[in-house]
Amino acid sequence: MTTVTRRLALAILNGFDAFFAEYKNITLGAQARFEAADWQAAQIAMRDRLELWKQKRKIVAEAVTTITAGCIYDRENWEIAKAEFSELIQHHPNFEIAQSFFNSIYCYIFEHEKVRDQHAFVSAPQGYKPEGSERIIHVYPFRGDGRDVVREMLENCHFNIPWEDQERDIGYIMDVVERELLPKLDTENYRARAETLESLFFRNKAAYLVGRVVCGDQSIPFVLPIQNSGEGSVYVDTLLYDPDDISIVFSFARSYFMVDASIPSEYVAFLHKLMPHKEVFELYNAMGMPKHGKTEFFRFAVDDTLSSDAPYIIAPGIKGMVMLVFTRPDFDYVYKVIKDRFTPPKEMTQEHVKACYSLVKRWDRGGRMADTQEFNNLAFDRRRFSDELMAELIKEAPSKIEESGNALVLKHVYIERKMTPLNLYLKECDDDQLYSVMDEYGNAIKQLASNNIFPGDMLLKNFGVTRHGRVVFYDYDEICPLLDCNFRSLPEPQNDEQAMATQPWYEVKPEDVFPEEFRLFFSGNQRAKKVFDELHSDLYDPEWWQDLQDKIRNGFVPDLFPYRRKQRFQQR
Repeated sequence: MTTVTRRLALAILNGFDAFFAEYKNITLGAQARFEAADWQAAQIAMRDRLELWKQKRKIVAEAVTTITAGCIYDRENWEIAKAEFSELIQHHPNFEIAQSFFNSIYCYIFEHEKVRDQHAFVSAPQGYKPEGSERIIHVYPFRGDGRDVVREMLENCHFNIPWEDQERDIGYIMDVVERELLPKLDTENYRARAETLESLFFRNKAAYLVGRVVCGDQSIPFVLPIQNSGEGSVYVDTLLYDPDDISIVFSFARSYFMVDASIPSEYVAFLHKLMPHKEVFELYNAMGMPKHGKTEFFRFAVDDTLSSDAPYIIAPGIKGMVMLVFTRPDFDYVYKVIKDRFTPPKEMTQEHVKACYSLVKRWDRGGRMADTQEFNNLAFDRRRFSDELMAELIKEAPSKIEESGNALVLKHVYIERKMTPLNLYLKECDDDQLYSVMDEYGNAIKQLASNNIFPGDMLLKNFGVTRHGRVVFYDYDEICPLLDCNFRSLPEPQNDEQAMATQPWYEVKPEDVFPEEFRLFFSGNQRAKKVFDELHSDLYDPEWWQDLQDKIRNGFVPDLFPYRRKQRFQQR
């Protein structure tokens, strides 16, 4: 131990605690914003909170440079500081997130080069997994007909505005409980109980009460979405209990929750009981801890890679003009590398592409844009790369790769959930699946637009189909705020020369969009076009887009339900 390394470790820990305190303060305002129906403030708070880690990282990095009198660039000091930091956080309630903050400072100082366990917390602590705690759980033993239990659960939400009609909502809930849940439980031999997390999950325009029903060895997860009526009261919108429905609530295509969790790992442990198929990093992401989620994902990916001998290959589907995409056949994620030169007619810069991906990270994805993790200097085993993939990397992105023996380093890469490209899905689907997926495709475009996002390139290949049949957008190089677009009708030609012209005879500005041309996205698939025209032909009308722009300018924030509208109590 030296004075320099001790100060380095202390400064990083102080920086983390300052980050987490401010993070918590932003989060604590979620309920007030929900009760006031201040949706614009909710969106601003979400973006502010996402920027907080980077802001604190920069402040701490500058501070430790001063504190250590420039000794910060000596990696031997980091090896000692890591050991001292480990001692400082030995009993810290959020030690694992503090480790990620330490890593972030190290990577910032050394520009993501030579990130090793020797100097940072690259590997997971041996045997560590998030642990639950009884203190964050409310327990409700079933009694009577169950109505009092549900009433107590709702009252424990502690809203500062009244329920619109609590007894009505209790009736809706009990109808589902008696019809769908209780018949699945062995209530004759065991006494059932409900368990809920003490803090609500806030996102978009809803609050979610998350819990489970336990009876002996049986457990059924549930989520109660709660909506603001817009008239100073709240109501329960539905009761979700199907594992797939709950998984969609916590989907990778949805924005992060705001949850008053002093120790996020305790919540992650409980959520993992409800959704054991979800990885720990997915739950940290959903909880609003994407930076630590990135650490957990890296560890997960390393373990997964070591347990497999499958090669890395070019991802199935039409090759992108901007991104080179590869994966492993047995891996649920794809790697996306920005090409050095874009295939014509793409004329944007690499910085523009990065800015688009950054925008998606900050925006409310509304269940229609896949989350990404961004890595610099990510190392792979060169021997695992197929010859075709290596040839493609050398041809399309030579500046992004660096080889050293068996190591292949990608200098910049995005990692994203693997989905079935929509154009490939359409080749195999039956008529019912076609109808459903084309409805989903249209809804995805409309929901992105209502959230002030214009996808730009709406070709079928730029959308993916999830295992739940949802359509999600994943190609971001042309996205922009909807309000930046100028939606126009195609001018009528005034003479034969204009009518026969192969190029537009009228002036077209960069921001101009002609919705009538969207029909071209279905070139070669008339079967899909026919269904889409039946369901979503309004998207060809410039007035539809212009009207939506007017609504957004006037403060409109969409309802983005992570469940089907037919599941809502009021729709029944």
